[in-house]
This record gives sequence, C-alpha cells and structure tokens, in this order.
Amino acid sequence: MTGTHPLPVLVSLGVGLACLVPARPGQADPPSYPDKANLLVWRDGEGKEHPVRTAADWAKRRQHILANMQRVMGPLPGPERKVPLDVKVTEEVKGARWVRKKLTFAVEKDDRVPAYLFIPTGRKGKVPGILCLHQTNGKLGKAEPAGLGGNPNLHYAVHLAERGYVTLAPDYPSFGDYRYDFSKSDFASGSMKAIWNNMRAIDLLQSLPVVDPERIGCIGHSLGGHNTMFTAVFDQRIKALVSNCGFNSFPKYYKGNLKGWTSARYMPRIADRFDNKPEKVPFDFPEVLAAFAPRAFLASSPLHDDNFEVSGVKDCIAAARPVYELLGVKEKLAANYPNCKHDFPAEVRKVAYDWLDRWLN
Repeated sequence: MTGTHPLPVLVSLGVGLACLVPARPGQADPPSYPDKANLLVWRDGEGKEHPVRTAADWAKRRQHILANMQRVMGPLPGPERKVPLDVKVTEEVKGARWVRKKLTFAVEKDDRVPAYLFIPTGRKGKVPGILCLHQTNGKLGKAEPAGLGGNPNLHYAVHLAERGYVTLAPDYPSFGDYRYDFSKSDFASGSMKAIWNNMRAIDLLQSLPVVDPERIGCIGHSLGGHNTMFTAVFDQRIKALVSNCGFNSFPKYYKGNLKGWTSARYMPRIADRFDNKPEKVPFDFPEVLAAFAPRAFLASSPLHDDNFEVSGVKDCIAAARPVYELLGVKEKLAANYPNCKHDFPAEVRKVAYDWLDRWLN
C-alpha cells in the first residue's frame, strides 16, 4: 500500500528532552578535567577537586561532562525548537513477521527526516522500541539496517523486528534520502544535529500505541555506534544501548590524530578550537561511558577493528567501571571483544541482541 498518509494515533510532541538544562551562549565554561579517566572526582568553580563518594557527587561530575561535550558539539536545543512530528507514511510493506513503513517526520521547522519503521506482528501488548542507527554509508543510509541492501550483518532493524521489537531506522544528516546542508545549519556540529534528530525519533517511538515508552533501546555500528552513544548521553529515555565498532579513547584514535572527527558531519570545533589534540578536547569517551550509568551499555569492540583500536576501548571500560560500581549497577556495563574486524557478524550480533533482550524484556 502506498500513498502519503499520516501514521495513526501519533502524539504531536513526545515525552520531552533529557533531564538537562541546555548550555546557553554566555554561560561560563564548566571545570576542565586534565585526567578524563579519573572519574571519581569533581571540581568546584575554583577548580578544586573533591572526591566522588555518592550519587549526588557523581551528578555534579556528570553535569560537567555534558557541558564539556556541548563546548565541542554546540548547545543542545531546548524544547522550544520542537514542532509537531507530522509523520507521513509513503510506503507500507508486509513481511512474514513485521510491517515496514517508509516515512518522514518533522524534527524542527522546515526539516524532515526520512526513516523506516518496523512494527512486529503477532505480539500482544506494548513492546520495547529500538532506535537503529546506520553506519557511514552515503547512498543507503537507513536502508542498510532496514535490510534493503549493503552488508547483511548490518540489517539489525530487521533482525530486531523479527525478535519482536518495534524498530526505527532514520537517516543521519546528509545520508540516504536526507538532503542536509551543513553549511547552512545553525547547529555547531553534525553530531549535535544528529542527537537532536534522534531525540525526536524517540519522541516518535514513544508516541506509538504499541511501544512501551519506558523500554527504549538504541543500537548502531561504526558511525551508528558513536551516534548511539552521543544520543544516549543526552537522552536518558534510552534504557539500554549497544555500540558496535563505535569508539575508543581519543589518545588511541589513530595515535591521537583526531582529523577523522573534524568534518562537518562530526565536530569541527575539535580542529577549530582544540587544535586536533586529545589533551585539549574537553571530553573523552571514558566520560561518555560513565555518563550512561545507571543504564545498560554494551561495548561490542572487535580485536581487529582498524578504526577503533581495542586497547582504547578497554581503557574506557576500566575508567567507567568505578562509576557503575558506585551506583550499584556494575552488571549494566559490559564489553565483548570478538576475534573479527570492523564488522558485526552473527555471533557478535547474538551477544548484542541478547544484551538488549536482557534489559528491555
């Protein structure tokens, strides 16, 4: 069935943004942390260090992490930027175990994101929803996780729909069908624009009558892996997430050469303001991981990933673990180090899917 028609029973505006006051121009910079792997300290306005001994202490450090990420990515918009989702379905296909809808939805004024939505058939009651974020694949974008081409190992929106999840696979800005001109954007980075779009995608998932709004997950490979992570830092509605081949610490990313992070689709300020030097960038991935706590995070990081060298992943896990332990949820931080390259083969996906089943079902 084709044609342009609205998805039924959609709430125009979703649950809302994360529990975060967005950074605003003119605000003082948050404290800096030279050792970003030492997470059990927080600094006051004079730069004096204090130990993190309680959840309240950790909340102070976490607030600084989010603020420092916004120094690099630009500010997270406030709710005033929201518009009605105005979902329009342009194609509907029935599979054996799901219905796939091709659609667009409004993320802000004059900007619509194309996506594929999968709704499983045969399940009763509300089910979890999972945001499925694609890798760097310019022509395909969302079509790859939707199973419409590319690497079969990366068809996770289909795989998870077949396991009974509602899945949503949107295009990253400038990929697939999403024509986006970064030079005309008022976002300081493609990373923050993607975060905003993904938060609106979660609004869409939560508005669906079939989705349990308290059971939202996110998964991605490569670009989708760190896109998953960045979104989950700012949106605590994501209760469980998996990043496959998505990150390592900045000092071990190509031996500290951060040029790959500085294009318009990522974070240009890493070059423009922080000289491409890990020690100058005011956040790093150990802090990103810790900021997920107490939610469930699985790092799926192959031993032979030539993009994200695995020892840098292990450094991040080791640094974040004390925060999870402090909050009494050490079982919610995990890593899988499979003997493969920059890919997501069946045995690795099984670990990832089982992780989502554990925490969302």
